[in-house]
Amino acid sequence: MKYKIFISSVQKEFSKERRELCNYIRTDYLLARFFQPIIFEETPATEDSAQKVYLKEAGESDIYLGLFGNLYGYEDEEGISPTEREFDEATRNHRCRLIFIRSLEEEQRHPKQQKLIEKVERQIVRRTFVDMADLFHCVYASLVRFLEEHEFIRILPFDAAKDTGAGIEELDEDKIRDFIRVAVEHRKLALPTDISSADLLRHFDLMDEQGRIANAAILLFGKKPQKYFLPSEVKCVQFYGTVVEKPMPALHVYKGDVFELVEQAVDFVMSRIDIWTGLPDSYKTAQAETKMELPWKAVREAIVNAVCHRDYTSNGSVQVILFKDRLEIWNPGTLPQGLTPEKLLEPHPSLPVNPLLAEAMFWKGYIERVGSGTEDIIRQCEQIGLRSPEFHAEDFMRVVIWRPVKNDDVATPKVTPKVTPKVISEVAPKVTSQIVLYCSVPRTSREIMNHLGLKDKMHFHHVLTRLLTSEILEPTQPNSRRSPTQKYRLTAKGEEMRKQFEQED
Repeated sequence: MKYKIFISSVQKEFSKERRELCNYIRTDYLLARFFQPIIFEETPATEDSAQKVYLKEAGESDIYLGLFGNLYGYEDEEGISPTEREFDEATRNHRCRLIFIRSLEEEQRHPKQQKLIEKVERQIVRRTFVDMADLFHCVYASLVRFLEEHEFIRILPFDAAKDTGAGIEELDEDKIRDFIRVAVEHRKLALPTDISSADLLRHFDLMDEQGRIANAAILLFGKKPQKYFLPSEVKCVQFYGTVVEKPMPALHVYKGDVFELVEQAVDFVMSRIDIWTGLPDSYKTAQAETKMELPWKAVREAIVNAVCHRDYTSNGSVQVILFKDRLEIWNPGTLPQGLTPEKLLEPHPSLPVNPLLAEAMFWKGYIERVGSGTEDIIRQCEQIGLRSPEFHAEDFMRVVIWRPVKNDDVATPKVTPKVTPKVISEVAPKVTSQIVLYCSVPRTSREIMNHLGLKDKMHFHHVLTRLLTSEILEPTQPNSRRSPTQKYRLTAKGEEMRKQFEQED
């Protein structure tokens, strides 16, 4: 069986890209086995109108693959372009929709095209691309994910893999006993409290008959989890203002199992926000009322989600960043296909990226199984009068919990500033010298990333931010940081470093 893919956009803007993408899918060894791409130009001659033909393909193909750029295209008598008609037809017929948008500044797009993109973003998660190589990469990743979700490709989740070579001796017996006690007493787990550690691990599929333990077991009960998974640490930082800039009053890198990481990160936040304690009512109780500016449950839920549902194959780490006006929690992960940030705001199914990890965290009382975490975060914040939290799915997940607006604060911006979190670890000197020498002329971020051989975008953003805040690099377009033509050049400080590195060579 082959899935039919209708590659959209009958506009001339993408005529070359559509043909090359069609050829790419047909010639790739894996994709060609499962997918049959179709473009309008290759449909046979017929008496039907062009509109009837492309709408039929959009509605009947298994996958609608849309390419959106800056042009809206030809408009029919109702002022609607073929591209929007196709998208609506695929939506009406419940087809899988994969949308790829050329990276451009919004002002470069036709107003109707921008509105179409906004409509798409309210329904599904779309991807952006810069050039053909980037488009091929994005399409390949999306189609492989499609095959995984339809079980044509079976790949174990990261937490279920048993490829570290670690055995049960790497686990902390006390942590396992504590887990059993809590699960039995508070979650009513139907297992005897004196069950052996090995039997418990096998019960939760955390160890096989050969004694090999799953990655989840190390993250849950390991003596030193970061010995095997260094990026599993959590980095916490506080800034005085609303942007990433020195000085930093607090900076910590926490290590340990997932439960310890959550507790340490939550303590970091709650110990640095305002707490009000009222006078006790002597007639009723000696207990004074205590109020915190951020709800503990919402902060904990957001951090738990980041630790539990992150992509542990990434070199990035969970980052908890406390600004003057907000708390941001970042994690290297993506939403399951079909979920969008907007759908997180309403009832939705629980689709854990790390199912074994999520199962154990449920029994320990850290998460629920109903997919209500984001709704709980919103409700907790709104109950005490805070602005509604925000959820962003970019190259990584980002949750924003707003702090109360104080009298001396400027008005809270309506849109979350899209800043990259500060690099908490120092950039290696070798990497710094490579970038400084390479940027003897202005370079784009993609050029620098390719030069370093980095594939993890989140990690690269950290490196780039470090060099910007250290005033070694500066943007060529400081007032348009997200411009697709943005480049980075050496500052005067960077030029001195370049000369020094060249002399050392």
